[in-house]
Amino acid sequence: MPTTPATAANSATTGTSAQEPIMLELVDESGTTIGTAEKLAAHQAPGQLHRAFSVFLFDEQGRMLLQQRALGKYHSPGVWSNTCCGHPYPGESPFAAAARRTHEELGLSPSLLAEAGTVRYNHPDPASGLVEQEYNHLFVGLAQASARPDPEEISDTAFVTAEELAKRHAEAPFSAWFMTVLDAARPAIRELTGDAAGW
Repeated sequence: MPTTPATAANSATTGTSAQEPIMLELVDESGTTIGTAEKLAAHQAPGQLHRAFSVFLFDEQGRMLLQQRALGKYHSPGVWSNTCCGHPYPGESPFAAAARRTHEELGLSPSLLAEAGTVRYNHPDPASGLVEQEYNHLFVGLAQASARPDPEEISDTAFVTAEELAKRHAEAPFSAWFMTVLDAARPAIRELTGDAAGW
């Protein structure tokens, strides 16, 4: 993946210790950066509003690629969620972060990755007590290569139709933010996949 000043500054190859805290961008209600905070601190109740991104990738048949979060993750382990989500490094563009993190987690680079708007939400996670206070940048695109998930991040993946997702969502635990980001991204998803896909 290409290196940007923000990714280089946060890369382990620059001598940054794995024990050093990951920093997030704090934002105001309009999405303007107002500071930084350590990742865990930003998610502790009541939560600090910070920049995030969510990616939805689809195959050529219009099926969505879901991921099941690894059981070892401290936040929302073992639940199903959208293709990829995360946080830009301070100074990193949401688009660059979305492409970077999709490659890191899934081992693939999305095609036709496009912005799909933003959504602001406040979602407590009952299981962990952590809070998602996020200004989330949404992206949609195509997955035209096989995923090679990082097992430390992802337990499983699945391509699902809209109908299969509704059934799975009724039966399995999903991330607290999933339906919020999906609903916000639906117009762009429909534009990408076409009406026949049913999104």
